Amino acid sequence: MSKKHNGSFTKQSAGDVAFNIINTAVFVIFTFICIFPFYYLLINTISDNSLVAANQITFFPVGIHFDNYLALKDVSDFGNSVMVTVSRTVLGTALMVIISAYAGYLTTKRTMWKRSFWYRAVVVTMYFNAGLIPWYMNLLGLGLTDNYWGYILPCLIVPYNIVLVKTYIESIPASLEESATIDGATAMQVFTKIILPLSKPILATIAVFGAVANWNSLQDSLILMANSPQLYTLQHRLWIYLNTSSNLATAMNTGGSVTSAALNTKVIKYTISMVTVIPIALVYPFMQRYFEEGIMLGAVKG
Repeated sequence: MSKKHNGSFTKQSAGDVAFNIINTAVFVIFTFICIFPFYYLLINTISDNSLVAANQITFFPVGIHFDNYLALKDVSDFGNSVMVTVSRTVLGTALMVIISAYAGYLTTKRTMWKRSFWYRAVVVTMYFNAGLIPWYMNLLGLGLTDNYWGYILPCLIVPYNIVLVKTYIESIPASLEESATIDGATAMQVFTKIILPLSKPILATIAVFGAVANWNSLQDSLILMANSPQLYTLQHRLWIYLNTSSNLATAMNTGGSVTSAALNTKVIKYTISMVTVIPIALVYPFMQRYFEEGIMLGAVKG
């Protein structure tokens, strides 16, 4: 076996060939282990419900239909939970990225007043925090319980993301900023017209972090929105549905959307799980190009 190097092919040693084979096999197995649970959920949600209940769907779908997904429209409050989750994911992620970008940029400026103190004050919260009860009491005192902004405001400052952005910005040649300053650009113009465009990879990286965290968050909905069902997130609804799926099956069956076979608790759990997974799983492929570059450059000095 040979590989191409500088326009010519060089022969690989037996050790290299064995390493490549083992390396490929390990990654194929690892990829299969990661993907198969999602594939298993998917084929069980689109297969005949009676076969799913009998555990007869393993590798390939049988009796394909999409009635289970259509039946979700008969579930009360499901659509509202989708809107709450989507809005908090988009708004929370966008604001977090903007604040992390600006805070990261500020901490690179040596002229910033008490720069080291403020930077360390932010970083130390990565390692120490007050705990769940003080966190809840603080948000209760601020009026953020049973309040939509309880999802947004506590998640705006993320120390780890600020560290990544700061490290990435420090890798940008200082001469670019100096040239812009000499030409008369203000600090905000330098930030918006030079720093932000050049920081797309790291901003895309923390955007993925923020979107996944907001989408999958369950604890804040459980604790902060206990008296406001209209503010329950999709994950909160999933948790409720998983604990009351037998009652939900009755509601979805009586809605008339399922025509191929009656719903059962297993199908409902699988279907709702897929609905909560698919949207956020689609984010990563679009961000992958920036994600890999951002996480590497942002972490080198961090």
